[in-house]
Amino acid sequence: MLQKEKLVLVGNGMAGVNAVEHLLKLAPGKYEVTIFGSEPHPNYNRILLSYVLAGDSKVDDIVIHPFEWYEKNGITLYTNQTVTQIDTTAQTVTSDKGVTVPYDKLILATGSNPFMIPLPGADKEGVMAYRTIRDCEIMIDSAKKYKKAIVIGGGLLGLEAARGFLNLGMKVDVVHILDTIMERQLDRPASKMLQEALEAQGMNFLLEKQSAEIVGDKRVTGLKFKDGSVAEADLIVMAVGIRPNVQLAKDAGLECNPGIIVNDYLQTSVPNVYAVGECAMHRGIAYGLVAPLYEQGAVLAKHLAGVETGPYEGSVVYTKLKVSGVDVFSGGQFVDAEGTKAIRVHDEFSGIYKKVVIKDNKIIGAVLFGDTSDGTRLMQMIREETDISGMEKTSILKDSSGGGGAVSGVADLKDDAIICGCNGVTKGAICSAIKEQGLTSVEEVKNCTTASRSCGGCKPLVSDLLAYTLGDSYDKNAAKESICGCTDHTRDEVVAAVREKGLTHVREVMNVLGWKNEEGCSKCRPALNYYLGMVSPETYRDDSTSRFVNERMHANIQKDGTYSVVPRMYGGVTNPAELKRIAEVAEQFNVPTVKLTGGQRIDLLGVKKEDLTAMWEALDMPSGYAYGKALRTVKTCVGETFCRFGTGDAMGVGIQMEKRFERLNTPAKVKMAVSGCPRNCAESGIKDLGVVSVDGGWELYAGGNGGVKVRVGDLLATVKTEQEIIEYTEAYLQYYRETGKYGERTSEWVHRLGIEHVREVIQNEEKRKELCARMDVALSVTKDPWKAAIDSKKIQQDLYEVVELK
Repeated sequence: MLQKEKLVLVGNGMAGVNAVEHLLKLAPGKYEVTIFGSEPHPNYNRILLSYVLAGDSKVDDIVIHPFEWYEKNGITLYTNQTVTQIDTTAQTVTSDKGVTVPYDKLILATGSNPFMIPLPGADKEGVMAYRTIRDCEIMIDSAKKYKKAIVIGGGLLGLEAARGFLNLGMKVDVVHILDTIMERQLDRPASKMLQEALEAQGMNFLLEKQSAEIVGDKRVTGLKFKDGSVAEADLIVMAVGIRPNVQLAKDAGLECNPGIIVNDYLQTSVPNVYAVGECAMHRGIAYGLVAPLYEQGAVLAKHLAGVETGPYEGSVVYTKLKVSGVDVFSGGQFVDAEGTKAIRVHDEFSGIYKKVVIKDNKIIGAVLFGDTSDGTRLMQMIREETDISGMEKTSILKDSSGGGGAVSGVADLKDDAIICGCNGVTKGAICSAIKEQGLTSVEEVKNCTTASRSCGGCKPLVSDLLAYTLGDSYDKNAAKESICGCTDHTRDEVVAAVREKGLTHVREVMNVLGWKNEEGCSKCRPALNYYLGMVSPETYRDDSTSRFVNERMHANIQKDGTYSVVPRMYGGVTNPAELKRIAEVAEQFNVPTVKLTGGQRIDLLGVKKEDLTAMWEALDMPSGYAYGKALRTVKTCVGETFCRFGTGDAMGVGIQMEKRFERLNTPAKVKMAVSGCPRNCAESGIKDLGVVSVDGGWELYAGGNGGVKVRVGDLLATVKTEQEIIEYTEAYLQYYRETGKYGERTSEWVHRLGIEHVREVIQNEEKRKELCARMDVALSVTKDPWKAAIDSKKIQQDLYEVVELK
């Protein structure tokens, strides 16, 4: 038996481990693999750190290769150990923990280090970089104590950090030396559109600002600029760029300038030593995006496996990602230059911008904002230097392949076209997996190939590849994800079973439908509770144990274990007596913080659990459902009542809508707004349902979202009367209740069903009346949960009284 060669990988990041994964598939018995990682974690997706920071994912959710993967593949993994010495003569590496391992082949994948601006005061507490899980943990911890952050750097990493701070409840300034953000990925129009979208989310930009000094004593208190102005801060994150981490290589005598110099097979200047990823310098370029790093890794893996491979000749850099929920793509040379011409589509209302740059009848670059569906196809044309002289220029930004639509579009892609940029998965890999593994759904493709596992932006392309590979046997509508890992049943199958079998309890559903986990989980139990209540609103008894803590307590739990109380204020309108009562109650219960919410409500923060019911009774106001999957608020402007531009009674309509739909259970939270004129001061265009007064009537916009995934609403209908507003809203919300997945916002729901379909249902008079009738039934049984708790000693004892242990 041949003795395995010893392969050591220094760096447990995405680029290096991806290369090893390829190598194991190509030559499973060739190497005995050892990996050193400086962090205590297994290989994880650094791209998704922003999701962890924002609270949308846990650390486990972004792990690419769990510890079991290393064990299964016979890999020796040293975590929390940094290699400090390479002896290229003896061919050994030694870690800071004193572990020495010999190698026959060595891969350096040491990545990069964040660049820290050498400002006076940069050594103060509260000044940090954003690069690792540990950085995320520090930032999350800081958000519990501090309220204001500054991010220096308007690139992708800086914007992700800023978005995370907003989600953590902090105010944040983004400082950038230029007058546009993400200038390496976007041209000026796209950059400005992104800035506007992010400002709508709450980010504040300080552009064309040069940092001069970090002020404060022991801990940072602010950032001083060269123009003399100062911005306050409790925390400063530097996200101004990265530098290849090459000190280990330099000490070992490897040629570096500034990254580790490699040839077209990723070989360094020293025999048997290779470099891949952000630390490598190939033909004068060090790449910082994942797709080029995976392209390098594929060549390196084939070379080490002894498989014939072409050289790595560099990558055409492109980026397809989500920035705070906004789809962005850029590739190639997208800036106008001498000899270039551009095709542009700029729809400010829909928030879509597309630009293709052409030179010598070839596409050399593109920028897409808001709709990136053309990105993969354009990238292929850029790489292949496709001659477009015979093409209609207006057809370049849409699929012009004829009747085949999207499926024909993916058919034209080569097997090496990268479908999932986050994880470097190609069309060929996906199609092979579909055929060989018998995959039939996007979920199965994700689990098998990791495509769409990260940001999810490539799911439509994966679905198109399924249709292309499986042909007529693929039912795109049937290939839906199960509601959780406890069952193979989809949302539609569960609802159908509840209706057809007359199921009435959460456990009954799980028993009848054969749940794998008989107790269910935190994802499926709340969903089942909602579906049962939606199907049988008059008879179903809500299962409070299947609700999340906020909905069970009817108050938002805060980081320190206290709660927030938001009373209902219809349409954001109040009166002196109500305001006085709120103030008196806040004093009575020593409420530490009183805040106005974005939905024009008053938030009483820091309330003890045992004080909740007494406070609600003293307020004598209904719950504002700030915690619930229900109608949160109807935001209004002052409308024609006071505004000289107003053409409609925004406040009156908003109050009507809020009183009509308060306490209505919905798949996810619902926010609405009414603007008294097209100036749209109530931001109706980015609400789940927005109403705008126009000449002769009202426009209704559906499926907007001003949160992490910003989406401008689609025009649903134009009506003439206030009564019609209520009627159309009833039908719209009821249809959402009946067809939406639990946890799915209307923005996702409208995108999934298509606005044309939703519009067709709502504007059909017969269907609308049927939906309104079912809405009447649903609303007839709602009760104010605060009053129910006030009137029930049992509820108070079960949920709100603090039991002292003796």
